[in-house]
Amino acid sequence: MGIIKLAIFMPFLLVLAGCTVIPAPLTSEDLQSQITDDKARLTADQEPIAGPITLPEAIARALSYNLDLRLALLEKDLAERQLDLARYDQLPEFVTNLAYTGRDKFSGATSQSLITGAQSLEASTSAERDIFTADLGLTWNILDFGVSYIRAKQGADRVLIAEEQKRRVINRIIQEVRTAYWRAVSNDRLIEPQAALLERVTKAIEESRKIEEKRLETPLTALTYQRELIGIKRELQELQRELSLAKIQLAALMNLPPGQEYELAIPERTRELPEFEFTPRMMEQLALEQRSELREVAYQKRINAQETRAAILGLLPGLNLNFSENYSSNSFLFHNDWLSYGAQISWNLLNVFKLPATRRTVEAQDRVLDARRLALSMAVMTQVHVSLAQIEHAKSEFMIADEFNEAQARIMEQVYRAARTNAVSEQVVIREEMNSLVSEVKYDVAYADLENAYANAYQAMGIDQVPAGLSQGDVGSLTRLIQQNFDRLKSGYAGISYQENTNPENMEENELIGMDVVDVLF
Repeated sequence: MGIIKLAIFMPFLLVLAGCTVIPAPLTSEDLQSQITDDKARLTADQEPIAGPITLPEAIARALSYNLDLRLALLEKDLAERQLDLARYDQLPEFVTNLAYTGRDKFSGATSQSLITGAQSLEASTSAERDIFTADLGLTWNILDFGVSYIRAKQGADRVLIAEEQKRRVINRIIQEVRTAYWRAVSNDRLIEPQAALLERVTKAIEESRKIEEKRLETPLTALTYQRELIGIKRELQELQRELSLAKIQLAALMNLPPGQEYELAIPERTRELPEFEFTPRMMEQLALEQRSELREVAYQKRINAQETRAAILGLLPGLNLNFSENYSSNSFLFHNDWLSYGAQISWNLLNVFKLPATRRTVEAQDRVLDARRLALSMAVMTQVHVSLAQIEHAKSEFMIADEFNEAQARIMEQVYRAARTNAVSEQVVIREEMNSLVSEVKYDVAYADLENAYANAYQAMGIDQVPAGLSQGDVGSLTRLIQQNFDRLKSGYAGISYQENTNPENMEENELIGMDVVDVLF
């Protein structure tokens, strides 16, 4: 008998042995294939660059192709799909079953009297050896429906959280593009004049060394001149090194292939400062209303409140309703098809002891969210005032750079006039040309810092700098819309009707009347 059992179970053991799973690390071929596929997909389906890139086009390309933004959009799409899935959990279960049972002998039985012990019936059966059964049933648990409804509402709030996270990514990308673009513009303005001037400086330094060797002037004079030229040259190269990274960063933000050459549209230098008429109090109010971080905490509090309701529902008895259509091929049955229905109430009494712990957990989570909201509110208002201070510092530095650049330009005019009459040497001309180039670069850097300060202020307020709902992929349409928004932004924020309460106790009631901030600004 033992041999028979072993013979029966041996094939089963062999099948289990053959299904054993062992770790299979990626091979070099697998990794190379994945790398090749990733490289092909990184920049696939992107519109080619048709000409010099303006700031609106740079932002449009970043919004269309930036991988961080694409990830945020996919995460929002995932949250929406999970919400759709949660809605189905509210529906009753509608289940069908098909079954077959068979045996080599009939299922038979006899009966025995419990009083006399005598057999009361001869062996009989009420079932065939092979039976097919089928049923189609509807089951609905009322308690599960209530819990599923709450989970669906929580899923809806998670969709809104994903939307706020997408907004934050968009605003961060726009800020980084604006900063990188203006610094890259400064770099492009610098390249050609720097290369030509550095060549002249190198020759001037060599000539000065020859003059020093020939003792045509005092060594101290020659060395001082060389030191001055080398110092200005070093300062210029340090500025160029800092600015040259901006173009690489801008290419990464636009998701251009690494190493791809592209040209920027170089705008004319301007001495006009961008419009910015927001008051500190208005900026605080806008930030507390618009910042995505604060909205996320508000949605988290709603999710946490729904968790309490779910816990209370879990305490209630579960009412299970069922209805089904049944069929059996057993010919011994009087009816081979029938309807069945019923109701069942079940209650886990131990859940009563779980409720206080659940309540304490939810209340603790709510306190954490309140503390987080207060901390974020303080951080947001601090960022608003820091951004205002950055604007004031950037304005001051820009005006100083502008004045210095104007003074250097007038000096350069005098030097050129003197050079035409041989009143100054070539060394003086070269030195002042280097000073002029450094002055122009510092002017461009100061303007780039000013643009960055304004970008920081808009991000600190949480204002969307592009219209909501812009689709990805159409760079031309995005560029035109963004340019229109920039044109409207330059004219200030006229059109916002802002009501500011005079009572400090009612500061939270300050509001923008009539229109959404984003809709009005853009």
